[in-house]
Amino acid sequence: MKSHNLGYPRIGDKRQLKFAIEQYWKGEKSLNELEAVGAEIRYQNYRTQIEAGIDFLPVNDFAYYDHVLNMSCLLGVIPERFKQDSFDVEVAFRMARGRAPSDDVSACCAGHADVNSQASKADYAGAMKKWFDTNYHYIVPELEENTHFELTDTRLFDEVDEALVIAQDGNNVKVKPVLLGPVSFLYLAENKSASIPKLSRLEALLAVYKQILTKLADKGIEWVQIDEPILGLELANEWQEAFKKAYQTLKSNDIKILLASYFETLGEHLAWLPELPIDGLHYDGLYGKNQLKEIIESLSADKVLSLGLIDGRNVWKANLQQAIETAQAANTKFKDNLWIAPSCSLLHVPVDLDSEKTLSNELLQYLAFAKQKLSEVSLLKRALMGADVSLELAENTKAIQARSESKIVNNAEVQQRVNNIDQVALNRQSTYPNRAILQKAKFNLPLFPTTTIGSFPQTQQIRQDRRDFKAGSINESEYITKMQQEIDEVIARQEKMDIDVLVHGEPERNDMVEYFGEQLDGYAFTQFGWVQSYGSRCVKPPIIYGDVSRPKAMTVFWSEYAQSKTKKPMKGMLTGAVTMLKWSFVRNDQPLETTCNQIALALRDEVLDLEKAGIEIIQIDEAALREGLPLKKSAWADYLRWAVNSFKLTTSGVQDSTQIHTHMCYSEFNDIIEAVAKMDADVITIETSKSQMKLLDAFVDFDYPNEIGPGVYDIHSPNVPTVEQMVKLIEKASKTLPVENLWVNPDCGLKTRGWKETEPALSNMVTAAKILRERFNLKQTA
Repeated sequence: MKSHNLGYPRIGDKRQLKFAIEQYWKGEKSLNELEAVGAEIRYQNYRTQIEAGIDFLPVNDFAYYDHVLNMSCLLGVIPERFKQDSFDVEVAFRMARGRAPSDDVSACCAGHADVNSQASKADYAGAMKKWFDTNYHYIVPELEENTHFELTDTRLFDEVDEALVIAQDGNNVKVKPVLLGPVSFLYLAENKSASIPKLSRLEALLAVYKQILTKLADKGIEWVQIDEPILGLELANEWQEAFKKAYQTLKSNDIKILLASYFETLGEHLAWLPELPIDGLHYDGLYGKNQLKEIIESLSADKVLSLGLIDGRNVWKANLQQAIETAQAANTKFKDNLWIAPSCSLLHVPVDLDSEKTLSNELLQYLAFAKQKLSEVSLLKRALMGADVSLELAENTKAIQARSESKIVNNAEVQQRVNNIDQVALNRQSTYPNRAILQKAKFNLPLFPTTTIGSFPQTQQIRQDRRDFKAGSINESEYITKMQQEIDEVIARQEKMDIDVLVHGEPERNDMVEYFGEQLDGYAFTQFGWVQSYGSRCVKPPIIYGDVSRPKAMTVFWSEYAQSKTKKPMKGMLTGAVTMLKWSFVRNDQPLETTCNQIALALRDEVLDLEKAGIEIIQIDEAALREGLPLKKSAWADYLRWAVNSFKLTTSGVQDSTQIHTHMCYSEFNDIIEAVAKMDADVITIETSKSQMKLLDAFVDFDYPNEIGPGVYDIHSPNVPTVEQMVKLIEKASKTLPVENLWVNPDCGLKTRGWKETEPALSNMVTAAKILRERFNLKQTA
């Protein structure tokens, strides 16, 4: 029996890689200095895994930006606009970020072509997408007409040599390179040439994979882990057939292939997958537990079965006794051919729980980060091999039992409220057409009303004031005064620009989830619980550890103050329950639906308090609704049912005359448009400028009944759009949707922008709306 790991966090325990990369981009570190930081992180990662008792070290899980981007570079899938005579790491950075004259990361958002107003159109960055249903993002490979697969980036082989030297210090530790599989690579790639079907490229791609495997075998590598995460999806027959062709081609007597699947069951693929000429299969025994028994029965005992029984996506301590029981059937059948591993790469969890000094002692005993999960893998292996680990198991069982009975986890009042949820009406008092009549009369807004999405530029001074308040350098009264001065300025700027529906700018808020989580019971926040989102961008998700409730109002004070400073409508701004759920580490001891409903009930109280305070337009952002879809379409309906109901639970208690807005950014709505309509928001604002309003097609084809604010400029770019550009976009929208239902707004919040581009952009936006009002009023009177 062996233990192994599928991948380890690459950012360093204190985000060393993030800071080194950003210094390199700014010219403050040389490439040699950056590579030295990378080498040190890899060394520490290998040592940590060796000391934990891991038998196979993953190599090629490290990346300066993204492991999918690494694979593109390895295979020579480099867009023509970035090619140069010889490959270096700067090529990969340009593919991720665009070719920008300035490398100021605060003004760069990878994947959104936000490169700089001086950058040429030909040098736009690669697209960025979510890695399946995680919160990690990858740079999408681009297949152009002239794409030629060839070994280009040799860093994989250098890192293998490096790891082989370090592995010699371990006791029988071996090196296991990790590759994204050829079928998944093709599937995830964007095909820029419609005349060349993706799968027609498979044979040429496999030729390069064979070269890679041969070179690894020449270095003495015994096993290679090939990740094929699309096996968790429901695939067309042609893609299933591609797997058979691919692994028949890659079959080798010189090297063994461990095919890795994770995040889901294999579904119908189990009918043919055990017959592939592979030497082993890694299976996610947690997120794919419903099919585990069939996996064990179907796979031949002469092949390796790697069982992922330690959660690689969440931060909770494993129930080791339960894991042992789960593995017994596999242990009996596979014996020495059973390997133990995390469910997936540990990329998705923080590095080391030992760094945390502010979490309660009770909560600490329930958690495990990447380093601790390695120990769990090793302990589980030893237990299954018959070692005496009774003391460790007893300690683990005690922690699991304590968590289930904990007073900080369980709140009887919250549980009772959720149990009575059927007594709460989920629908508004009246249908949208009747509400619209009341709201139009009440607010008396012009045609094409203008608004923004919520946040305004957060200056260095705002951030410093928040830090000073948190550190105790200024008292609460001083802090409130400073934030109110910021709100006063934001309101004055908006009124000067003549925006119709105002926002208070959110100067008091840090992150859109963290701000609310800090004020809700059941949430905890770490000091160093960082995980990589993309490139140098790291996030620190909160931990939902217990029943969620709202001790007191969270936003009413600020919104009420802001409304008192203007006669125009002031929007209240909240983050929706699904987004609060998806962008957190969620408790795993109850259904997601239950936790989401708890959050929704807390937000419902906030919505009603805002309404009582005179805030009559309230926006609930659900940026994560689309990304929360399960990997298998057969599970979508149930998810959308409770996700939509959580939104309705949040909003259904208000009066008909109170206008509910929602915002969704960078989503493809075709698959969920019916669910979006069922949310029954009075107004939905969406990102559409980058697609030139193409994302509106879903709303047009569906005949979406309520009001829509299609974004008219991309806030991720510092470029200031002209009046003419925005007029054209609004006119385009007006040709497909009723003009009386159209709002005018930016794509998203403006927190990351500066005032020097924000103010002229919004002024142009308002001017564009006024031009269109005149044109359409003339049409109506003609």
